[in-house]
Amino acid sequence: MPSAMEGSERGEEGETLRYEETEDDNVSPTDLSELLKEGTKESHDRAENTQFVKDFLKGRIKKELFKLATVALYFTYSALEEEMDRNKDNPVFAPLYFPLELHRREALVKDLKYFYGEDWKEKIQCSEATQHYVDRIHHVGQHEPELLVAHAYTRYMGDLSGGQVLKKVAQRALKLPSAEEGIQFYMFDNISNAQQFKQLYRARMNALDLDRNTKERIVEEANRAFRFNMQVFDELDKIGRSLAEEAQDGGFPVHDGKGDLRKCPYYADKLG
Repeated sequence: MPSAMEGSERGEEGETLRYEETEDDNVSPTDLSELLKEGTKESHDRAENTQFVKDFLKGRIKKELFKLATVALYFTYSALEEEMDRNKDNPVFAPLYFPLELHRREALVKDLKYFYGEDWKEKIQCSEATQHYVDRIHHVGQHEPELLVAHAYTRYMGDLSGGQVLKKVAQRALKLPSAEEGIQFYMFDNISNAQQFKQLYRARMNALDLDRNTKERIVEEANRAFRFNMQVFDELDKIGRSLAEEAQDGGFPVHDGKGDLRKCPYYADKLG
């Protein structure tokens, strides 16, 4: 579960996993991208310091819990992308419609087939915390589409940043196949340069014709999206404590638990 975070993390054997944002000298403090960056810092901090995320970063992720997180992402992105499709021609969102590059639902279907088998649909259900998140996304898409920007920003920019760190954590800790089965969610095959794409995305956000009040409402909605993610994390953490301990032989932590966790990815927002 990713978030739109910046920074770098040091993995095992000292290599640095970089996912920092490139600063743009042309941005203004009143640009939407800057308002979102500054206005969600506290939410970033709280989300990344939830127990679920801290354990994930240390490689302490049980397979059953990772599967449930994937399920939560599936329902979240299904709702988000349904509403994005609904508003693909709406000028308050259309410039941010990148289905080929960003949409995650089909990738999540592949992951669920890997974890649950061909009859995966019969084996999953939407959790209570995820349902609240899904309901809000549908409300926004249908009644306040200008706020859809907040949910897209919170999820996708995080997926392209810290989510790439979480991919490596999961692959090592869960001993997933090198063919990247089970982590298709993190693979953006149609984006050749993530940094350049994020710059394009932020430029598109800043070009939206929005007044100051609407921008402030989008920042407020982004913070609401973080709260939904944190509720999902807390729900997963409670489930995790009830699961039987699994052997984690060979699971290598990618974060040593030291340093500034505010510079870690979710997840956040980067499973959803």
